[in-house]
Amino acid sequence: MSEKWYEKLFENYGKSYDNEKFTKGTIGECDFLEKEFNFNKSLKILDVGCGTGRHSIELTKRGYNITGIDLSESQLKRAKEKAEINNLKIDFIKHDARNLPFESEFDAAIMLCEGGFSLMETDEMNFEILKNVKKSIKNKGKLIFTTLNGLFPLFHSIDGFHEDGVREDNAIYKSDGFNLMTMRDYNVTSFTDDDGNKHELNCDERFYMPSEITWLLKSLGFIKIDIYGAKLGAFSRNDKLKTDDFEMLIIAE
Repeated sequence: MSEKWYEKLFENYGKSYDNEKFTKGTIGECDFLEKEFNFNKSLKILDVGCGTGRHSIELTKRGYNITGIDLSESQLKRAKEKAEINNLKIDFIKHDARNLPFESEFDAAIMLCEGGFSLMETDEMNFEILKNVKKSIKNKGKLIFTTLNGLFPLFHSIDGFHEDGVREDNAIYKSDGFNLMTMRDYNVTSFTDDDGNKHELNCDERFYMPSEITWLLKSLGFIKIDIYGAKLGAFSRNDKLKTDDFEMLIIAE
């Protein structure tokens, strides 16, 4: 089976990932998560698509019990190194979010910064992620995640957003067309891996309409679903979702 673009991107990218601009909002995002968890340190939390462990590590520092899962060995290796440096014991485990082994084990789950969801090549695969995360949390559990806002490309140029927004990052994105029928952005991602090697990948990501997310989550049994704009490092229930929000923040219970 050929390697998927999201596997290729992250196979040797742990250190470079931590230098990306979008990783700098961890403290503020964890402040928000703590409020959503009612500062209950007894909660067992699953971090889906944990990457290099930035949210897992910060929440563990604050006293929470976190398990981080990711598909990338490179990202997990970096997460374990950072946890060791901070003298933290965190279970970082390699799992495919479409096929998780957990059954009602967690009080809550987080899936931030497109932690798997919206990266898959089919809608069915993306749905499998939501289904497996739902299976992993207990009844009355909470799921907090971000995903790409389908309202954005209806009002804005994806190509223009990439050109304006990522010049400071290691990875450079160039849009290769947006398909309104499938709500997928096709782009060429150029990046340099941890060994200094340059790569260019053909990627595609799924944007979701708020109504789609609501329907998907309701079909899985979630009762209360709130959707907001996702501001880097400043998640808030006060941010009504707007057409100029590139990402949306979903809180489902």
